[in-house]
Formats: sequence, structure tokens, C-alpha cells
Amino acid sequence: MLIDFVQHQCQQFAELAARIQAQPAAYIQFDSVSDFYKAEWLNDFPTGTTWAASGLDDGAAHFYAIIEYRNHYLSISCLQQVEICCGIRAE
Repeated sequence: MLIDFVQHQCQQFAELAARIQAQPAAYIQFDSVSDFYKAEWLNDFPTGTTWAASGLDDGAAHFYAIIEYRNHYLSISCLQQVEICCGIRAE
């Protein structure tokens, strides 16, 4: 039996993104951008996942983050309310 590790990792990313989208309060509690980078759940994404965040450190009440693995993405926007989008970009 052959295992497609890329497909498995994409599925791992999608499952974690869906959990974050379903329960954002359990994942998104940051006072600063550095808190985002210290979040333990980031390590649950597959190896090779990248992330970036902006906001908060300059005293702003807004926060934005993008997490990507290959063509999969999860974007988090915290303005008046939390908005989370996840999906697959066309290659």
C-alpha cells in the first residue's frame, strides 16, 4: 500500500483549519503578535506550513494572520468580530 504523504499533510491542515474555524475562541486569544507566534497549536500544522501575523503590537485592536501549506490557506481577521476563511488556492 502506498501512502501519499502530501495528501495526508493537506488533510491534516484542512482538519485543523476546520477545528479553528468551528471554535475560534479556543484558539484565537492574543494580546500581541508575539502571542500568536508562541501559540502551541501552530505546531499541529504539517511541517512546511508558513504563517504571518500583523496588528496588535502597535496598540491596535485589530489582528490579521495567514497560515498556508502548499495551496491550502487559513486566514484569520479580528476586527469588530472574528472572521476565519479557509480554502484551497488554484494552482
